[in-house]
Order: sequence, then structure tokens, then C-alpha cells
Amino acid sequence: MIKFLDLQKINQQYQEQFQQKMKLVLDKGWFILGDEVKIFESNFANYCGANHCIGVGNGFDALVLIFKGYIQLGKLQKGDEVIVSANTYIASILAILQADLVPVLIEPKLETYNINPDLIQNKISSKTKAVLAVHLYGQLAEMGVINAIAKQNNLLVIEDAAQSHGAMLRQAQQDTFTRAGNLSDAAAFSFYPGKNLGALGDAGAITTNDVALTKVLFALRNYGSEQKYHNDYVGINSRLDEIQAAFLNVKLPHLESQNEIRKTIAKRYLSEIKNEKIILPTWDLSGCHVFHLFVIRTTEREALQGYLKQNNIETIIHYPIPPHHQKAFAPETSGWNSLSLPITEKIHQEVLSLPISPVMTMDEVDYVIAVLNKY
Repeated sequence: MIKFLDLQKINQQYQEQFQQKMKLVLDKGWFILGDEVKIFESNFANYCGANHCIGVGNGFDALVLIFKGYIQLGKLQKGDEVIVSANTYIASILAILQADLVPVLIEPKLETYNINPDLIQNKISSKTKAVLAVHLYGQLAEMGVINAIAKQNNLLVIEDAAQSHGAMLRQAQQDTFTRAGNLSDAAAFSFYPGKNLGALGDAGAITTNDVALTKVLFALRNYGSEQKYHNDYVGINSRLDEIQAAFLNVKLPHLESQNEIRKTIAKRYLSEIKNEKIILPTWDLSGCHVFHLFVIRTTEREALQGYLKQNNIETIIHYPIPPHHQKAFAPETSGWNSLSLPITEKIHQEVLSLPISPVMTMDEVDYVIAVLNKY
């Protein structure tokens, strides 16, 4: 079986370094907000090109804390609207709701699966105060256009960068690039084990250049406390675990090379899969996509997935049910179940994620391509 993602194989290569880090943490006897967290926060901020990084418990908390931080600073108020893509993973929407804000769902572009900036302006109301730009599947949203719209309308821009570690926006004229995590007012990352940069459990981080937000977030993640037993805010307990930070410090230096392997596999899929029943993703071959997922579309998803399983190829559907069709948003709650979002619905009905990871062999890639072309 070609696994969709072989986490054992991915992490096995770091086993000796993990054990060394584990011993180091155990010997120090400092398990919460210790040196490893501080080192990772510094390293990841530098990697993203941001001034600050705040390690938190998971990617969901990262988003919630950004919103709550801006509420504390008076830049958001409960009941404000946040524009977000309708086809995102539901965590993006739940985070907005958790902060007592109101999600406004926008259709994506069918070609990129990311929010369609052309639709944003018409959805902006007097209550709209922010845009949550989700870099879905590892591909950057159209940040240049989104930031321009936000500037014109005095909106905050927040990145949901949970799937886009290392994705780059290039400025061709200056021959420079800016990474995910430094393309907005603040960005949320998840280090869930299956991410391009994955911990061995839940973990997350926020990156920002906003000094005031950083100060608030360091307190909010720690019960609202800047000084022990002195609580300035109604905070939560969401601190990046010292052991997980230690593991992430081992893996971060390898992120670039592993993203390049993902891109190599993606290029092969894009150039060598030749089947009229399969719609391949759109990619301009720049650094704007790090292929956390390689997502195809087909009107024969159930049959194709069954065929691939029979041929020992594991696939996953990201995601089978659009957020607005979830039972959580039934008429007695938000009433979203009755919304008509045809592009979002089409995407959720047709997408299928192929195996892609830095430990796939080229022989395995050959096999996946050959099997797909025979379908």
C-alpha cells in the first residue's frame, strides 16, 4: 500500500535527535515555556521573516487568540464581521465564532480553491473589520489584491497559514520574496503531525510584526498573565509544549528541502497525469504553493477512490462536507444549511487528495501516475 502520508517514515529519520532533545528537556526539568519554546519562537519568526512568534497549543487556538488579541486592543469588537472563504476547513470558521465574531462566507475560485478577491468588495459592510485569508492546501491566497482591498477599507488581514509553511510570494521586479506568516497583520500556523512542519502532537504558533498584539498574545496564551499570579486579561491556557518545541527545532531546518521534494512530486503529477476524467490543480510553478496536499477533482470520485484503493494507493477527501452544510449550522443556529454556494459545493463533491510527502519514492510516484492514467 502506498500510504497517503507515512508519518512513521517521516519522523523515523529524526529519531536519534528526538531522543537527544527529550533527554535535554528531562535533564533541565523545565517543561512549560522553557528554552526550547523561546528558541523555536525565534527560529520560526526568522524563517517566516516576521518580527515576532508566539508559540501556542494548536492552530485553532492561534486563530482564536489573534481575534481575541485584536478585541483586547480595540481593533475588533464582538459582533464584527470577518470575511472568509466558504470552502475552508471548518476550523477557520469555528475560530471566528469562538471569538464572538461573525463569519461572512465568500466563494473561492474554482481554479485555485482559494478565496475569490473579486467577490470581497461587495460583501464588505459597516460591520466588516477583517479578512481571514486561508492558504488552502498549501497555496497562497492572492495576498496582493486582498491587502489592497483591506487597505482601501481599513480592514485587518489575518492569514490562516495552517497548511502553508514556507510558501512564498515573489516580487519579480525586486527579485525578492515574502513567506507565509509575513503577508498580513498576523498569521496562524498549525504544527499538527501531518503538516509540512509537523510536531508529534498538537502545536501551533502566531507570527506578526505588531508589537502591541505580541505583548497581548504572550499574556492571553498564559491565562491572561504577564507576571505570575497577576492576570491582566481573561486569557486561556494555550502554550506551545516544551517537548513539541524541541521536536520542531529538530525539524525546522529540513522544511525547505522537504518542501522542494513535494514540489518535485507535484511537477511530475502535473506534467505526467494524462486522464480527461481528472482535473489537476492550477500552479504557476512559483514558490507560492508548498503542496501540503495535492488535490485533484473528478466527477467520479467514489469510483476513482475505490479503484485506487484496489490498486493499493491510499487517498483522502479534503473535505467531504462544506462548512455551510454541517449540522452545526442548521436553521436553529446560523441557518447556513440553506445557503447556495455552488462553487464551494462543487469543490467538496469532487476533490480527492493524492499521496504526496517528502518520503515518497520516485518509483511510488511512477506507480501512482501509471495507475491514474489507466483509469
